[in-house]
Amino acid sequence: MKRIIYEEIEGKSRAFIKLAAALLGLIVIALSAAYYMEHNGHIVTGMNNQIVWGIPHVFAIFLIVAASGALNVASISSVFGKTAYKPLAPLSGLVAIALLMGGLSILVLDLGRPDRLIVAMTHYNFSSIFAWNMIFYNGFIAIVIVYLWMLMEGRFNKYSRQVGIAAFIWRLMLTTATGSIFGFLVAREAYDAAIMAPMFIVLSFSIGLAIFLLVLYAAYQWTERPIGMATIKRLKNLLGVFVAAVMFLVAIFHLTNLYAAEHESVEHFMLSGSGYAFIFWVFQIGLGSILPLIYFYHPNFKDDVRFMLRGAGLVLLGGFSQVYVIVIGGQAYPLELFPGYEVTSSFYDGEIASYIPSFPEILLGIGGIAIAGFIVLFAVKLLKFLPTSLADEDVDPHYRHKN
Repeated sequence: MKRIIYEEIEGKSRAFIKLAAALLGLIVIALSAAYYMEHNGHIVTGMNNQIVWGIPHVFAIFLIVAASGALNVASISSVFGKTAYKPLAPLSGLVAIALLMGGLSILVLDLGRPDRLIVAMTHYNFSSIFAWNMIFYNGFIAIVIVYLWMLMEGRFNKYSRQVGIAAFIWRLMLTTATGSIFGFLVAREAYDAAIMAPMFIVLSFSIGLAIFLLVLYAAYQWTERPIGMATIKRLKNLLGVFVAAVMFLVAIFHLTNLYAAEHESVEHFMLSGSGYAFIFWVFQIGLGSILPLIYFYHPNFKDDVRFMLRGAGLVLLGGFSQVYVIVIGGQAYPLELFPGYEVTSSFYDGEIASYIPSFPEILLGIGGIAIAGFIVLFAVKLLKFLPTSLADEDVDPHYRHKN
């Protein structure tokens, strides 16, 4: 492997300016949507007393979970010593920070009173998993910034492995805490499972790597820098393993619930008796898991970069659908207030809740993605995150052996 040289992108082209303007425009629109919802109240959203976490929370959780997984590329290099991933480590850390900040921006703007964040930052209830998440989120950003410093400053490269191990452990704790939000909610029959934590960890590997693959390829295509198929195939094959692992854990989760008589009703609701079942089978499993695996491994598609990128995009569709089914579907199913009894009242007890996302909610979620993209775009212009070349002869350790 040749010595890797990192350089900023020029960022003066018309395409760069148009992309930056488009992202900035989406951010302004998202801020306007947040102001509209804050000024008029939740009555203008699709949320209600039954479904209190709406589509903005789906976007936020999706981005936060993806942030942890995006760092996986750097972890493979620093923690597990895989030199082929080393040139990708700085961009991996950048994408991780950007995704987390995009997700947290949505949460802050969806609070209705963003200033209340100060209370959450200064008063901690350590019996609450939400309070623990505040520590994990802030700590993740801090430790990844230090990690990037160790990677990009030659004097401190010798410490990158130690900091990389710390970042690897921290991100596992972060995703575990995010999954535990649902695993600890015993009142919701669709949640309340210890497997939620490992399932969110593997989901983060999947969607984080898919985002990283798309960002990496787009960056090199738009800047006309060489990128070899060895790098793309390596990431694609790893992504396929993560997609299959997510499917396995999802199967274990539902099979376990089907075995327990107390969860029979909620499993029927999730798998066959609602619109969420359609999202689950068609978007999460069919389009978001099985079809990408076909693209990644079938002989007719596995060496075509177009199908690799389509597969990565479909993985994101599947991951987003999975978060949507968990968050929204889990709230739509009625609470079991008195097990063994039928409850009826004027407060929708025992009734399945309905939820239709409002346009401002969707705009706010898209704004979080735009914030993440804006951070990445200007970071690669200002700092040396991208190698000048990822051609096979420059980064593939086995290139000479194949020739």
